[in-house]
Amino acid sequence: MIQQREGGFLISKIHYLGQRIFNQMLKHDQLDVNPGQGRILYALWQKDGISISELAKRTALGKSTLTTMLDRLETEGHLVRVPSQHDRRSILIKLTEKNKALHEKYKRVSQEMTKLFYQNFTTKEINTFEAFLIRILNNFSNHLSARDLEN
Repeated sequence: MIQQREGGFLISKIHYLGQRIFNQMLKHDQLDVNPGQGRILYALWQKDGISISELAKRTALGKSTLTTMLDRLETEGHLVRVPSQHDRRSILIKLTEKNKALHEKYKRVSQEMTKLFYQNFTTKEINTFEAFLIRILNNFSNHLSARDLEN
């Protein structure tokens, strides 16, 4: 008899509950950013002034979803779109001063969330767990890349 595996289901539940908790933490600290927007901002805090294509890769968001989220973040004053000086066809996404001030608060909430996430784990367990997650992510990325080549 084949044992039914629940890894994907458990990851979905963790994702859902984690989003709810993270939203609560953001609201508690009066941060006007949802977790999806935070993913975009996190990528820009790592490297500001990147193209939409690069941002899509870093966030694993589809370009249409990303564009809608960028519109909202721009309207709220978190970022601006600026033409690239090196390629007239390219638009770069840059953080505003308003958003740069938000970074420290968001980073603190993220650290609280990470602490909760890994509560009661040893460093070795965390390293092993993250290595497995990277392997799963690579499996999915490779699958999508192979599908993209077929289409």
